[in-house]
Amino acid sequence: MKIFPNTRLLKFLREELAVPEKSIASALQQSDQDTSLFPIVLWQYGLISLEQLDQTFDLLASTYGAGNRAQF
Repeated sequence: MKIFPNTRLLKFLREELAVPEKSIASALQQSDQDTSLFPIVLWQYGLISLEQLDQTFDLLASTYGAGNRAQF
């Protein structure tokens, strides 16, 4: 089963970090079956900075804290 990043993450990327929709789509395609790699793929391809990657992980941590094991 393919799992997609949550709406909150996608909204954050578009609105807060101003990542273009095409870049998001490309990173989703590159991360393929393993969406846990999605933020790393964004950074690896230069679509977000290291600081933005850290902000993305902060968002994910606040959304899926230690008590919640849901995938993003």
